[in-house]
Amino acid sequence: MTESDLLKLLEEVRKGSLAPAKAVDLLKNLPFEDLDFAKVDHHRALRQGFAEVVFGKGKTAAQVAEIVNALLARKPGRQNILVTRADPKIFAAVKRIAGAYRRSMKFHPLSRAITIERNTEITGKGTIVVVSAGTSDIPVAEEALLTARLMGNHVEHLYDVGVAGIHRLLKHSDQLIKARVIICVAGMEGALPSVVGGLVAVPVIAVPTSVGYGASFGGVAALLGMLNSCASNVTVVNIDNGFGAARVASCINRL
Repeated sequence: MTESDLLKLLEEVRKGSLAPAKAVDLLKNLPFEDLDFAKVDHHRALRQGFAEVVFGKGKTAAQVAEIVNALLARKPGRQNILVTRADPKIFAAVKRIAGAYRRSMKFHPLSRAITIERNTEITGKGTIVVVSAGTSDIPVAEEALLTARLMGNHVEHLYDVGVAGIHRLLKHSDQLIKARVIICVAGMEGALPSVVGGLVAVPVIAVPTSVGYGASFGGVAALLGMLNSCASNVTVVNIDNGFGAARVASCINRL
């Protein structure tokens, strides 16, 4: 339930078109619904502007399906549903309970995300540009791009524009300058966010990836490189955390 949904409900009660008892029934699971193994935060959209996102890894397919079912059952149902770090088994379980939403439900193999898009409204003020250093970084970049789009942003992407061929990035400098927020995804030594940060006057959210050879230490080398960036408009999220970068970028883009 969003703030506008709540205002509409209260207005209906005020006008007499909705019985108070029915309103209480609609609100009774706020702020959360207890499923025993999970407490679904139905209040989050009202509090933070976007519904709870389900992290699929570590949960059983049945658990994810039950959480999604609880999110879908809430009325009014205008919030987009996003499950991150999913797999085909989780997708099959969620699809079985999706009912009328089956047709709008998608599994995105590259980003390992499940989406049920119920609202295409753009609430962000500008464009979020997702930049990836290499093709191997695209899965994390796709998670960021998909998340940002479902959270109501206009999103563009630039892929395979890393520092090994910096001319590829510079060709798109106009696109970077027009962005309101940039998400920069890179593995190896994690140099790209510093370069991008030095070209623009907007926040650059750096996402280190676990892409690289042995001494990259599963993304730790890129993480430390980004944390030590000399570009002062660069901030950093955790390794492979495309979702987290997009969530912060969405907050910034609404300011």
